[in-house]
Amino acid sequence: MKTNRTKLAPATRRLVAEVYGRLDYGALGPIYCYEGGDEFWRVKRGLCHRLGNRVAVLLRKKLPRRGRSLYVGAGVAELPALIMETMERDRAVEPYNLRRTEVVTLNRACRSVPVTFRAVDAGRAKGLFDHLWMVSVLNDPERFPHLSPLSYGRSNPLTLDPVKFNRERRIVRALVACCMGKLAKPGLVTTTTEEVLWIAEWCHRHRVPYLVGKRYYPTAIVGDPICFIQIGKE
Repeated sequence: MKTNRTKLAPATRRLVAEVYGRLDYGALGPIYCYEGGDEFWRVKRGLCHRLGNRVAVLLRKKLPRRGRSLYVGAGVAELPALIMETMERDRAVEPYNLRRTEVVTLNRACRSVPVTFRAVDAGRAKGLFDHLWMVSVLNDPERFPHLSPLSYGRSNPLTLDPVKFNRERRIVRALVACCMGKLAKPGLVTTTTEEVLWIAEWCHRHRVPYLVGKRYYPTAIVGDPICFIQIGKE
């Protein structure tokens, strides 16, 4: 497939638009926003589409053809990247998401593309992958309410519970170890600037060389800027 350096291929753009058009935003509203879900998606829907396409173009330049990508905590914002990988790089993608209602909604919308979301822990993924996508997972305030504020520099030393914080830190380290253990070397990690330190810590512990990209790119839903990390490249 002939590619434009700054845009997704027309067929890919059409599929991305079709999938976003089929999404049940009414069902997604309560998942992403406790109240005001309709207003949330009125603002975020177009942003997800535009910024998602932009990140997908950047990712296309970095991924080899016919590889495998593991997406941890993937959802609406990851759709352009997932579709691009299958359509333009002939790659296999495995997106994991523990929110079953969202997975059902996403899979209904993705019926015309070779992308299937899985409502199980990403630790159950089999084999090796040359790309790991882990964006706004390790600093999720719902899953890690005691660790997340520290990630964003908003922790209150008067209310920090060290026992709960340490428990969450152990969980995050275990998740990183599990997923990084599935990454072939050399490989690529897509993550947020706030989560880089967890990947870097794992690399230091295992004496694996890594290089964090100098450019950051905005995301639509959480707003955390993402970057690309080359892993195991001498």
